[in-house]
Amino acid sequence: MTGARVDELRSEAARAGRRLQYLTMAWNSAECAVALAAGFVAGSVALVGFGFDSALEVTASLAALWRLWRDADETRRDAAERRAMRIIGVCFLLLAAYVLYDAVGALARGEAPDHSTVGMVLAVLSLIVMPLLVHFKRRIATRLDSGALEAEARQTRVCACLSAILLAGLALNAGLGWWWADPVAALGMVPLIAREGWDAVRAS
Repeated sequence: MTGARVDELRSEAARAGRRLQYLTMAWNSAECAVALAAGFVAGSVALVGFGFDSALEVTASLAALWRLWRDADETRRDAAERRAMRIIGVCFLLLAAYVLYDAVGALARGEAPDHSTVGMVLAVLSLIVMPLLVHFKRRIATRLDSGALEAEARQTRVCACLSAILLAGLALNAGLGWWWADPVAALGMVPLIAREGWDAVRAS
């Protein structure tokens, strides 16, 4: 395969990656607005934490997009790779700190969230959309041999895991009246988020 053909394939992969990031940002912006509104109305720590996760994922997507726009320039590619990975890692760590603080506070105060049908529907939709995005993002990361894009794909995978945890917490609260399931579900998110953040920062 000629060098020109390799460059062309790499350019195609970068364009496909940028389209995925635009799609991710659009979905997560909507997800953030709905989750925060529903979370504050219901008093759900897990749902509010999920909304902030969506906001941070938009930031991570912007970092990945910035990395993709610099892919064609080999002299700037490595620096962009490291900087994007660092930003993504910091986003993870900020989210872990917020969720931990809010969940512990809710348990200490004994706050019982209201039922949130909107939150459960949002979690189900996220469980459908996020794994699809992860699949295609990892393909692009592999084609471009990019650790930063792989880290961003893992953040999207974490979002899918958080959707499952969120759904479990909301369903237990709605079905069995286990008010503590919501903040406990939020606490269950923390180790997963923090580990991904630390790994990304260390790799950068």
